[in-house]
Amino acid sequence: MKKTEPIVFKPVGIIHTPFKDDKKKIPRQGRFGEGNEGYAEIFPEYAEGLKDTEGFSHLYFIFHFHQSDGYSLLQYTPRNHNLRGVFAIRSPRRPNAIGQTIVKVNKVEGNKIYFSGADMIDGTPLLDIKPYVPEIDMYPDALNGWLKKEE
Repeated sequence: MKKTEPIVFKPVGIIHTPFKDDKKKIPRQGRFGEGNEGYAEIFPEYAEGLKDTEGFSHLYFIFHFHQSDGYSLLQYTPRNHNLRGVFAIRSPRRPNAIGQTIVKVNKVEGNKIYFSGADMIDGTPLLDIKPYVPEIDMYPDALNGWLKKEE
C-alpha cells in the first residue's frame, strides 16, 4: 500500500445518544457516563452480523468522530493542560478521527443494540463492533504512561 492511497470505510450503522449539540456535556470516556444510555442502529445489510452479540455484557464500538475539526499532533490535555502527543491521549482531534468505546450491552433487539456508557454525539457513524472478552482484553499489569505520574 502506498502512503497516499486513501482508505475508505463504510459505516455499519449509526449511534444514537442523548448528546445532540453540546459536546461539552459528553463524558470524556464511556466509563464516566455509565448512566448515559443510547442505541446503535445497524444498517439492514449488516444486521445479520449481530447474531450472538446478546451473549456479551460489553462490546467495543469503533466509530468516526464525524464532527471533529482537524487534528494536531501535539495537544493540551483537559485533565492538566500539559502538552502531549496525540497518540498518547484520547482526543477526538486525530489524524484519522477514529474513536473507540467499551459499552455495556443492555439488550440486542432486531437491528439495534441498546447500551449504557455513551460518550459519543448523536448521529455518530459506527464503523465496527467487536466483543469485549475480559480473559483476552484485560492486562492487569498494564502501565498507564504519563497518567501514572499524575495520580
